Amino acid sequence: MTLRVPNESQTASTISLRVQIPTETPLASVRTKPVPGWTATLTRSPIDPPVDVHGTKVSEAVTEIVWTAEPGAGIGPGQYQTFSINGGPLPDVDTITFPTLQTYDDGEESAWIEPTLDGQPDPENPAPVLTLVDSAADGDEADGAATEAAGGDSADESDGSGLAVTALVVGGAGLLAGSAALVMALSARRRHTTT
Repeated sequence: MTLRVPNESQTASTISLRVQIPTETPLASVRTKPVPGWTATLTRSPIDPPVDVHGTKVSEAVTEIVWTAEPGAGIGPGQYQTFSINGGPLPDVDTITFPTLQTYDDGEESAWIEPTLDGQPDPENPAPVLTLVDSAADGDEADGAATEAAGGDSADESDGSGLAVTALVVGGAGLLAGSAALVMALSARRRHTTT
């Protein structure tokens, strides 16, 4: 799962990102991808009562991740940064909401904590939401949808692979055509010189 965090301030840099993982949809295992210039701190808390996740009782889980920027490594005005989480197993739910607090070096905070409700206008500060799909029911299509929902670009990757193969075929054909033209030109030149 990848959070893309833009800096919406014109004058200050983002220096902290605090992401909550709800206890009603816990992730038993959580890891963070290193971000240069940032330190990630994971807080584990008891889950009471324990929650069943795919046959496993989860009684303790990571409930908060805080990324803190080292001096000079914040997200400046007009910039964004990505923060990736590897977690699981994913609970059997449709969505997981991650209330998030973004802190700037001037002391301002943006609380991205408002729920997005069906049939209601989009909130001003919506909490990030991960939409899950049933991979057993939908196969590869579901895997692609889950990747896309989490911030990946599986469709772009497959399109890119097809485009690369096409480019190689066209490039090879062009190389052959160019070589044939060069041989014909040299042959014609030799005939012209001999005559």
